[in-house]
Amino acid sequence: MPELPEVEQVRRSLALQVTGRRIVRVELRRDDVVDFGRTMPHAAKARRVALLEGRCISAIQRHGKQLAVVSDDEASPALCIHLGMTGSMTHHAPPLAPGVRKHTHIVWHLDNGRMVSFHDPRRFGGVWCFSSRAALVAARWSCLGDDALSIEPATLHARLRRTTRGLKAALLDQSVIAGLGNIYVDELLFARGLHPRRKANRLKREAVEHLVLAMRDLLERAIASGGSTLRNYVDADGKAGGFQFEHRVYGRGGEACCQCQTLLQSQQIAGRTTVYCPTCQR
Repeated sequence: MPELPEVEQVRRSLALQVTGRRIVRVELRRDDVVDFGRTMPHAAKARRVALLEGRCISAIQRHGKQLAVVSDDEASPALCIHLGMTGSMTHHAPPLAPGVRKHTHIVWHLDNGRMVSFHDPRRFGGVWCFSSRAALVAARWSCLGDDALSIEPATLHARLRRTTRGLKAALLDQSVIAGLGNIYVDELLFARGLHPRRKANRLKREAVEHLVLAMRDLLERAIASGGSTLRNYVDADGKAGGFQFEHRVYGRGGEACCQCQTLLQSQQIAGRTTVYCPTCQR
């Protein structure tokens, strides 16, 4: 699943191409990937309007792993987009390539003749339509914790103190902190020498401060490398990421630790395959 660095790279690359452009036509190829809200419009035209047909894109925003497409101004309709496991948002010239046509569910045609496509083979992602950005935030983002790139150490420390779970489980919880997933939690805990089963509420304030600094550094380096491409992730320009070559533990179970040469352990923790060093992480 694309995590914060991948979604942020999609946001940045998409914003450069579409901010200020008008959506002249929406091609809804599969409507079950869209949540139109309680009053789902039955007319095809109304559905296209809900998907911002005729609107100007004023901003592409992000919170955690979710994107927002804001139209005209913040009081105008907005879309929330979650890429799920295999979703992508790409900006390209027409037509749709034959290899991606089957799993391309929505196409936004822009006033400069180019297109933005929402492509999702496994359909774990989706698009949500809202009357305004405020309505989007209330429904989709208010239940999330602070974004991992901007959370303050005091805030994270307070939230970790409220749980008896291990660090891996707590940091994966999007209501605690938004944006981290399996890749970057494993990498972060290794960077700070913290065992994934260590109780989150036992972490002292100073340790959380160091954790937040390491997290920001990790995420910013991953963004600078274009994110991690493990299978099919690409940014809005169709470019793969390169940070997977810098992973020190994720996906390396059974290999030697890069610091101490102990074999890295792979276990199911918090329902996820977790890789850690039993020597370096305490």
